[in-house]
Amino acid sequence: MTPVNHDIEPAAAGAVRLLIEARNRDPFALLGPHRDERGGGTVVRAFQPEARSIELRLMATGELRAMEKVDPAGIFEIRLNPTGDTGAGFPDYRLRITFHGDHVSEIDDPYRYGRVLTDFDLHLFAEGTQYRAYDKLGAHRMTIGPTNGVHFAVWAPNAERVSVIGDFNGWDGRVQPMRLLTPGGVWELFIPNLPDGEKYKFEIRTPGGAVLKKSDPYAFAFEVPPQSASVVRDITRYQWHDAGWMSARQQQNRWFDRPMTIYEAHLGSWGRVPEEGNRFLSYRELAHRLVPYVKDLGFTHIELLPVMEHPFSGSWGYQVLGFFAPTSRFGPPEDFKYFVDACHQSELGVILDWVPGHFPKDEHGLARFDGTALYEHADPRQGEHQDWGTLIFNYGRNEVRNFLLSNALFWLEEYHVDGLRVDAVASMLYLDYSRREGEWIPNRFGGRENLDAVGFLQQLNSLTHGDFPGTITAAEESTAFGGVSRPVYLGGLGFTYKWNMGWMHDMLEYIEQNPVHRRWHHNKVTFSMLYAFTENFVLPFSHDEVVHGKRSMLDKMPGDVWQKYATLRALYGYMYGHPGKKLLFMGNEFGQWREWNHDVSLDWHLMDDPSHAALARYVQTLNWHYGAQPALHQCDFDPSGFRWIDCNDNENSVISTLRFARNPRDFIAMVFNFTPVPRGEYRIGVPEPGLYVELLNSDASIFGGGNVGNGGGVASEPVPAHGFDQSLRLVVPPLGCLYLRKRE
Repeated sequence: MTPVNHDIEPAAAGAVRLLIEARNRDPFALLGPHRDERGGGTVVRAFQPEARSIELRLMATGELRAMEKVDPAGIFEIRLNPTGDTGAGFPDYRLRITFHGDHVSEIDDPYRYGRVLTDFDLHLFAEGTQYRAYDKLGAHRMTIGPTNGVHFAVWAPNAERVSVIGDFNGWDGRVQPMRLLTPGGVWELFIPNLPDGEKYKFEIRTPGGAVLKKSDPYAFAFEVPPQSASVVRDITRYQWHDAGWMSARQQQNRWFDRPMTIYEAHLGSWGRVPEEGNRFLSYRELAHRLVPYVKDLGFTHIELLPVMEHPFSGSWGYQVLGFFAPTSRFGPPEDFKYFVDACHQSELGVILDWVPGHFPKDEHGLARFDGTALYEHADPRQGEHQDWGTLIFNYGRNEVRNFLLSNALFWLEEYHVDGLRVDAVASMLYLDYSRREGEWIPNRFGGRENLDAVGFLQQLNSLTHGDFPGTITAAEESTAFGGVSRPVYLGGLGFTYKWNMGWMHDMLEYIEQNPVHRRWHHNKVTFSMLYAFTENFVLPFSHDEVVHGKRSMLDKMPGDVWQKYATLRALYGYMYGHPGKKLLFMGNEFGQWREWNHDVSLDWHLMDDPSHAALARYVQTLNWHYGAQPALHQCDFDPSGFRWIDCNDNENSVISTLRFARNPRDFIAMVFNFTPVPRGEYRIGVPEPGLYVELLNSDASIFGGGNVGNGGGVASEPVPAHGFDQSLRLVVPPLGCLYLRKRE
């Protein structure tokens, strides 16, 4: 890159006045080096409103020459003869600025550098196909010629003027206005010699004359909230140690026939340090505490509530402003990479909650970014989310879609994450979501589907699955929208998985009934199998089910303390036996009594109680069996992997099922008793004769139960039952579950 070669007439008085008033859209036409059309040689101009004097240092000789203050507002100028010009046509120089108060600073002149972004960059961005937009916009360290500095670029097509502001220029928007690139409305400026760690924002003058101070939408780092400045950060220097994991991931096309148990965590409240003012654990501390804990429990993945920078902790991360920056609450970006790296070295996948459905209205954020509805719709019937007081992305605008798509790819590439769980998909899919008649605008066919959002989600899944094989996407979609996990080429949205919200709500509604009444709600347990194979489902007991008065999982269970523990064990056993991948929110594994509170740590002292420790041991055992037994995970999305033994015993509130591996002779029989009454002499049919071993008995004393069971195993009898020639005569424990496998 060579210095810019301006060839202009002397600055017009009107353009100078616009510069002084911070309204000039083309500062490069006035500032920096230019050919001196009147006397030959070079004229150099600088604008420093707070400067008392400026000297120009010629780098070839070290000579200092005083610049003339040609306007009292702070415009300085000097004319040089051509002698000493560099090969590029202009001399190499620096500006030595003496400010009022005699503070002296020597800087390289940003206005002697040429354009960085190309017309092709702008073309791709405008048509929505610049899928690595984060490499072009934002703040990037680069070297131009011998000079290292930071290139800033921002999309603000309707702005009258955009400047970079920070400590390095006194947060004065008059000092470093940016160059407008047309068409497209992208502004850019290269600032030499700017170090990492500098705070900055973009000062934007709107068409109406208002002055906004906006954080960088593409920033890689931010100040710790509630401060809101973006931070210059080179995030490319971290040395990864997960090559083996990444190589294996690339070969693993999908997780469909592999075990997947997900531990959902909120980093700000999984654990804190109360003796140090209740401070957060850092990313590095979490890498050494959370990661081995989750691995020891037998989970295959960690899913994190949004780690992208967000101003309000009470949003749990779901109101994002720094889409490209891991929150600074827990440390710098490199430390989050360290956390992901530690997960991969422990053979744990990392899934991030991702929020492309809406964004908050904070004045330093995306809302009316250049004074107009840029990222959102202008019409509140399309652009405002009434439930959450947030704004909805305009998925029909190429640049907005580009922002979101490149953001999804960014986390998969730059941070090596293994998947994205997309939040609130239903709110994206429906134009009338949570709206009354007259409060929404139908699509072009008169329907309520948001066609732009549908196209965006299809594009998202095509790109992520195509560019990063082995990664997954999961939709939190709470309606019966068809084909959420069907491939795009078959007309679906293309997600790898869909959360099974219907199963979750039905099971919780059932299990919260008094056991004596469950016989009247038996269909809540069986209904999910009518649609279990219409999507690739994840069965979630997530954070949403343990807040806002819903009570913790353990406290939801009816009855006395013994019944609560036993019922929860039976529920988890049914979850792990039901087709679909599994997700459990933190604290659910050891039976936290109180609801989740994002402001404090989980109640880890409960693990000193044998009952809570036994529940955690039970979850660990479930994870172990789920991973070790192909019948429990290989055919999660294939009807051949499931069969009812008996789904009609509502009088006893007992369910019995079979799960099969791809090899149909590899199967597990399961029985679930949802009453506190032990069931002796309980007969279930089985496919083959033999000795059936109790793989799992949720009433075992090691799990806190009463050891009601079958002494470790039971032999089949040639008594027909449930369509089979062989059957088992069992003792089924109260509020318990059994997993039985034929011994080879």
